[in-house]
Amino acid sequence: MYELVNTAQSQAWNGDEGRHWSDHHDRWNAVNEGFNESLLTAAGIGPGDRVLDVGCGAGQTTRLAARAAAPGSVLGLDLSEPMLDRARLLAAQEGLGNIGFEQGDAQVHPLPEAGFDAALSRFGVMFFADPAAAFGNIARALRPGGRLAFVCMADPDRSEWAQVYGAVSAALSSAPQVSGVLSGPGMFSLADPAVVREVLGQAGFDDVRTEASAALGLFGRDADDAAGHLLGSGPGRHLVEQLDAAGDGEGAERVRAALRAALAPYEQASGVRMRTGAWLVTAVRR
Repeated sequence: MYELVNTAQSQAWNGDEGRHWSDHHDRWNAVNEGFNESLLTAAGIGPGDRVLDVGCGAGQTTRLAARAAAPGSVLGLDLSEPMLDRARLLAAQEGLGNIGFEQGDAQVHPLPEAGFDAALSRFGVMFFADPAAAFGNIARALRPGGRLAFVCMADPDRSEWAQVYGAVSAALSSAPQVSGVLSGPGMFSLADPAVVREVLGQAGFDDVRTEASAALGLFGRDADDAAGHLLGSGPGRHLVEQLDAAGDGEGAERVRAALRAALAPYEQASGVRMRTGAWLVTAVRR
Protein backbone atom coordinates (compact mmCIF):
# COMPACT_ATOMS: atom_id res chain seq x y z
CA MET A 1 0.00 0.00 0.00
CA TYR A 2 1.36 3.39 -0.98
CA GLU A 3 1.86 6.05 1.69
CA LEU A 4 -1.19 8.30 1.92
CA VAL A 5 -2.26 11.44 3.75
CA ASN A 6 -4.69 12.97 1.22
CA THR A 7 -7.40 10.44 2.07
CA ALA A 8 -10.46 12.31 0.80
CA GLN A 9 -9.01 12.75 -2.69
CA SER A 10 -7.79 9.16 -2.71
CA GLN A 11 -11.31 7.93 -1.99
CA ALA A 12 -12.76 10.10 -4.76
CA TRP A 13 -10.21 9.23 -7.44
CA ASN A 14 -10.24 5.53 -6.61
CA GLY A 15 -14.03 5.52 -6.58
CA ASP A 16 -16.69 6.83 -8.94
CA GLU A 17 -14.73 9.88 -10.07
CA GLY A 18 -11.61 7.93 -10.98
CA ARG A 19 -13.60 5.30 -12.85
CA HIS A 20 -15.56 7.99 -14.71
CA TRP A 21 -12.39 9.79 -15.84
CA SER A 22 -10.72 6.50 -16.80
CA ASP A 23 -13.69 5.25 -18.78
CA HIS A 24 -14.08 8.61 -20.54
CA HIS A 25 -10.43 9.67 -20.76
CA ASP A 26 -10.76 10.50 -24.44
CA ARG A 27 -13.64 12.88 -23.75
CA TRP A 28 -11.80 14.64 -20.93
CA ASN A 29 -8.75 14.96 -23.17
CA ALA A 30 -10.99 16.70 -25.71
CA VAL A 31 -11.95 19.14 -22.97
CA ASN A 32 -8.39 19.88 -21.76
CA GLU A 33 -5.95 19.15 -24.60
CA GLY A 34 -6.00 22.78 -25.75
CA PHE A 35 -3.50 23.46 -22.95
CA ASN A 36 -1.02 20.76 -23.97
CA GLU A 37 1.17 22.74 -26.36
CA SER A 38 1.67 25.73 -24.07
CA LEU A 39 2.30 23.46 -21.06
CA LEU A 40 4.94 21.37 -22.83
CA THR A 41 6.61 24.49 -24.20
CA ALA A 42 6.69 26.08 -20.75
CA ALA A 43 8.22 22.93 -19.24
CA GLY A 44 11.05 23.16 -21.77
CA ILE A 45 11.44 19.39 -22.06
CA GLY A 46 14.25 18.26 -24.32
CA PRO A 47 16.02 15.02 -25.32
CA GLY A 48 17.50 13.22 -22.35
CA ASP A 49 15.46 15.01 -19.68
CA ARG A 50 14.09 13.18 -16.66
CA VAL A 51 10.49 14.35 -16.20
CA LEU A 52 7.86 14.02 -13.47
CA ASP A 53 4.16 14.33 -14.40
CA VAL A 54 2.18 15.10 -11.24
CA GLY A 55 -1.47 14.03 -11.19
CA CYS A 56 -0.94 12.40 -14.57
CA GLY A 57 -4.38 10.79 -14.77
CA ALA A 58 -4.76 8.63 -17.87
CA GLY A 59 -1.38 9.86 -19.06
CA GLN A 60 -1.90 12.00 -22.18
CA THR A 61 0.60 14.63 -21.00
CA THR A 62 2.92 11.86 -19.78
CA ARG A 63 3.01 10.36 -23.25
CA LEU A 64 3.62 13.73 -24.88
CA ALA A 65 6.46 14.43 -22.44
CA ALA A 66 7.96 11.00 -23.11
CA ARG A 67 8.20 11.76 -26.81
CA ALA A 68 9.82 15.13 -26.13
CA ALA A 69 12.26 13.69 -23.56
CA ALA A 70 13.42 10.59 -25.48
CA PRO A 71 15.90 9.05 -24.85
CA GLY A 72 15.15 10.46 -21.40
CA SER A 73 12.38 9.16 -19.16
CA VAL A 74 9.08 10.23 -17.64
CA LEU A 75 7.39 9.15 -14.41
CA GLY A 76 3.64 9.66 -14.10
CA LEU A 77 2.39 9.95 -10.51
CA ASP A 78 -1.28 9.81 -9.52
CA LEU A 79 -3.56 8.74 -6.67
CA SER A 80 -6.02 6.96 -8.96
CA GLU A 81 -5.55 3.27 -9.67
CA PRO A 82 -8.28 3.21 -12.36
CA MET A 83 -6.65 6.07 -14.23
CA LEU A 84 -3.17 4.61 -13.89
CA ASP A 85 -4.39 1.30 -15.27
CA ARG A 86 -5.65 3.20 -18.30
CA ALA A 87 -2.41 5.18 -18.56
CA ARG A 88 -0.27 2.03 -18.60
CA LEU A 89 -2.46 0.44 -21.26
CA LEU A 90 -2.33 3.50 -23.54
CA ALA A 91 1.45 3.89 -23.15
CA ALA A 92 1.94 0.21 -24.05
CA GLN A 93 -0.35 0.55 -27.06
CA GLU A 94 1.75 3.47 -28.29
CA GLY A 95 5.00 1.56 -27.73
CA LEU A 96 6.47 4.09 -25.31
CA GLY A 97 9.11 2.29 -23.28
CA ASN A 98 10.53 5.36 -21.50
CA ILE A 99 7.49 5.83 -19.24
CA GLY A 100 6.82 4.56 -15.74
CA PHE A 101 3.71 5.06 -13.63
CA GLU A 102 3.41 5.00 -9.83
CA GLN A 103 0.41 5.30 -7.58
CA GLY A 104 1.20 7.80 -4.88
CA ASP A 105 0.30 10.88 -2.88
CA ALA A 106 2.48 13.77 -4.06
CA GLN A 107 2.60 15.17 -0.53
CA VAL A 108 4.55 12.22 0.83
CA HIS A 109 5.49 9.89 -2.03
CA PRO A 110 9.19 8.90 -1.82
CA LEU A 111 10.45 10.55 -4.99
CA PRO A 112 14.21 10.40 -5.70
CA GLU A 113 15.97 13.51 -4.43
CA ALA A 114 17.13 15.71 -7.33
CA GLY A 115 15.99 12.90 -9.62
CA PHE A 116 14.21 15.03 -12.24
CA ASP A 117 15.07 17.88 -14.56
CA ALA A 118 11.48 19.04 -15.00
CA ALA A 119 8.04 18.54 -13.47
CA LEU A 120 4.72 19.32 -15.12
CA SER A 121 1.02 18.94 -14.49
CA ARG A 122 -2.21 19.60 -16.35
CA PHE A 123 -4.87 20.33 -13.75
CA GLY A 124 -3.37 17.79 -11.35
CA VAL A 125 -2.06 20.02 -8.55
CA MET A 126 -5.22 21.75 -7.26
CA PHE A 127 -6.41 18.94 -4.99
CA PHE A 128 -3.59 18.72 -2.44
CA ALA A 129 -4.78 18.69 1.18
CA ASP A 130 -1.45 20.38 2.05
CA PRO A 131 -0.15 22.28 -1.01
CA ALA A 132 3.02 23.45 0.74
CA ALA A 133 3.98 19.87 1.61
CA ALA A 134 3.21 18.59 -1.90
CA PHE A 135 5.13 21.30 -3.72
CA GLY A 136 7.97 20.96 -1.21
CA ASN A 137 8.18 17.26 -2.04
CA ILE A 138 8.15 18.05 -5.76
CA ALA A 139 10.89 20.67 -5.27
CA ARG A 140 13.12 18.15 -3.49
CA ALA A 141 12.63 15.75 -6.39
CA LEU A 142 13.90 18.35 -8.87
CA ARG A 143 17.58 19.08 -9.32
CA PRO A 144 18.68 22.62 -8.41
CA GLY A 145 17.59 24.77 -11.33
CA GLY A 146 14.98 22.20 -12.33
CA ARG A 147 11.84 23.51 -14.01
CA LEU A 148 8.24 23.35 -12.84
CA ALA A 149 5.31 24.07 -15.18
CA PHE A 150 1.65 23.45 -14.52
CA VAL A 151 -1.82 24.51 -15.54
CA CYS A 152 -4.39 25.18 -12.81
CA MET A 153 -7.90 26.59 -12.77
CA ALA A 154 -8.37 30.34 -12.63
CA ASP A 155 -11.41 32.05 -11.13
CA PRO A 156 -14.60 30.20 -12.13
CA ASP A 157 -15.94 33.37 -13.74
CA ARG A 158 -13.38 32.80 -16.50
CA SER A 159 -14.72 29.34 -17.37
CA GLU A 160 -17.92 28.98 -19.35
CA TRP A 161 -18.58 25.46 -18.07
CA ALA A 162 -18.55 26.81 -14.49
CA GLN A 163 -21.18 29.33 -15.52
CA VAL A 164 -23.23 26.43 -16.87
CA TYR A 165 -23.15 24.74 -13.47
CA GLY A 166 -24.14 28.04 -11.89
CA ALA A 167 -27.15 28.29 -14.19
CA VAL A 168 -28.10 24.68 -13.44
CA SER A 169 -27.84 25.28 -9.69
CA ALA A 170 -30.09 28.34 -10.02
CA ALA A 171 -32.62 26.34 -12.05
CA LEU A 172 -32.67 23.65 -9.35
CA SER A 173 -33.01 26.05 -6.44
CA SER A 174 -35.32 23.66 -4.57
CA ALA A 175 -32.34 21.42 -3.85
CA PRO A 176 -30.38 22.41 -0.70
CA GLN A 177 -26.73 23.42 -1.03
CA VAL A 178 -26.54 23.02 -4.81
CA SER A 179 -25.07 26.51 -5.06
CA GLY A 180 -21.94 25.17 -3.36
CA VAL A 181 -21.17 22.59 -6.02
CA LEU A 182 -18.05 24.45 -7.16
CA SER A 183 -17.14 26.17 -3.89
CA GLY A 184 -14.49 25.41 -1.30
CA PRO A 185 -11.06 23.80 -1.76
CA GLY A 186 -10.33 21.62 -4.75
CA MET A 187 -10.27 22.61 -8.38
CA PHE A 188 -10.11 26.35 -7.61
CA SER A 189 -7.67 26.18 -4.70
CA LEU A 190 -4.91 27.85 -6.76
CA ALA A 191 -7.12 30.34 -8.58
CA ASP A 192 -5.43 33.30 -6.84
CA PRO A 193 -1.93 34.00 -8.27
CA ALA A 194 -0.87 35.47 -4.92
CA VAL A 195 -1.58 32.11 -3.28
CA VAL A 196 0.40 30.34 -6.00
CA ARG A 197 3.41 32.60 -5.50
CA GLU A 198 3.29 32.23 -1.72
CA VAL A 199 2.97 28.43 -1.76
CA LEU A 200 5.69 27.90 -4.36
CA GLY A 201 8.05 30.33 -2.64
CA GLN A 202 7.64 28.50 0.67
CA ALA A 203 8.20 25.18 -1.11
CA GLY A 204 11.60 26.18 -2.50
CA PHE A 205 10.88 27.71 -5.91
CA ASP A 206 12.08 31.00 -7.40
CA ASP A 207 11.09 32.98 -10.49
CA VAL A 208 7.42 32.09 -10.07
CA ARG A 209 5.36 33.37 -12.99
CA THR A 210 1.62 33.14 -13.66
CA GLU A 211 0.28 33.73 -17.15
CA ALA A 212 -3.41 33.85 -18.00
CA SER A 213 -4.36 31.02 -20.37
CA ALA A 214 -7.59 29.82 -21.95
CA ALA A 215 -8.71 27.08 -24.31
CA LEU A 216 -11.93 25.96 -25.95
CA GLY A 217 -12.78 22.39 -25.02
CA LEU A 218 -15.10 19.98 -26.80
CA PHE A 219 -17.70 18.76 -24.30
CA GLY A 220 -19.97 16.73 -26.56
CA ARG A 221 -21.57 16.27 -29.97
CA ASP A 222 -24.57 18.36 -28.94
CA ALA A 223 -26.20 19.68 -25.75
CA ASP A 224 -27.83 16.36 -24.89
CA ASP A 225 -24.61 14.41 -25.36
CA ALA A 226 -22.63 16.94 -23.29
CA ALA A 227 -25.29 16.91 -20.58
CA GLY A 228 -25.10 13.13 -20.31
CA HIS A 229 -21.32 13.29 -20.02
CA LEU A 230 -21.31 15.99 -17.34
CA LEU A 231 -24.03 14.21 -15.41
CA GLY A 232 -21.48 11.47 -14.68
CA SER A 233 -18.84 13.88 -13.39
CA GLY A 234 -18.38 14.85 -9.74
CA PRO A 235 -20.34 18.13 -9.89
CA GLY A 236 -23.14 16.48 -11.86
CA ARG A 237 -23.42 13.61 -9.39
CA HIS A 238 -23.36 16.09 -6.52
CA LEU A 239 -26.38 17.91 -7.92
CA VAL A 240 -28.29 14.65 -8.32
CA GLU A 241 -27.42 13.59 -4.76
CA GLN A 242 -28.66 16.91 -3.39
CA LEU A 243 -31.98 16.53 -5.18
CA ASP A 244 -32.31 12.92 -4.07
CA ALA A 245 -31.63 13.95 -0.48
CA ALA A 246 -34.42 16.52 -0.78
CA GLY A 247 -36.83 13.74 -1.75
CA ASP A 248 -36.88 14.36 -5.50
CA GLY A 249 -37.34 10.98 -7.15
CA GLU A 250 -36.39 12.31 -10.58
CA GLY A 251 -33.13 14.04 -9.66
CA ALA A 252 -31.04 12.64 -12.51
CA GLU A 253 -33.60 13.58 -15.16
CA ARG A 254 -34.06 17.07 -13.72
CA VAL A 255 -30.31 17.71 -13.64
CA ARG A 256 -29.88 16.39 -17.18
CA ALA A 257 -32.68 18.60 -18.47
CA ALA A 258 -31.22 21.65 -16.72
CA LEU A 259 -27.75 20.88 -18.07
CA ARG A 260 -29.13 20.44 -21.58
CA ALA A 261 -30.86 23.84 -21.43
CA ALA A 262 -27.76 25.59 -20.05
CA LEU A 263 -25.48 23.98 -22.65
CA ALA A 264 -27.68 24.75 -25.67
CA PRO A 265 -26.20 28.26 -26.25
CA TYR A 266 -22.75 26.69 -26.67
CA GLU A 267 -23.74 24.33 -29.47
CA GLN A 268 -21.79 24.75 -32.70
CA ALA A 269 -21.67 22.72 -35.88
CA SER A 270 -18.58 20.98 -34.49
CA GLY A 271 -20.15 20.26 -31.10
CA VAL A 272 -20.51 21.91 -27.70
CA ARG A 273 -17.44 24.04 -27.09
CA MET A 274 -16.79 26.00 -23.92
CA ARG A 275 -13.90 28.05 -22.66
CA THR A 276 -11.79 27.05 -19.66
CA GLY A 277 -9.84 29.85 -17.99
CA ALA A 278 -6.59 28.83 -16.33
CA TRP A 279 -3.19 29.97 -15.11
CA LEU A 280 -0.03 28.68 -16.75
CA VAL A 281 2.48 28.65 -13.91
CA THR A 282 6.25 28.30 -14.21
CA ALA A 283 8.95 28.27 -11.56
CA VAL A 284 12.54 27.18 -10.97
CA ARG A 285 13.78 25.12 -8.05
CA ARG A 286 16.27 27.19 -6.08
